[in-house]
Amino acid sequence: MLLQTPKSKFLRVKCPQCKNEQIVFNKAATEVKCLVCGKKLVKPTGGKAKIDTKSIEPLE
Repeated sequence: MLLQTPKSKFLRVKCPQCKNEQIVFNKAATEVKCLVCGKKLVKPTGGKAKIDTKSIEPLE
């Protein structure tokens, strides 16, 4: 029996303004802002979210 792997992931992203690292969901349903400076990092699109910053690495 084969198990399906999830298509969604958590990502570690870095804020371009203050360099804060934070973990976000790649299919976020709401806008995600930096916890330090408030810059918008992720915009929801109905499916995969649009990430407005550099993604450092996916988390396993």
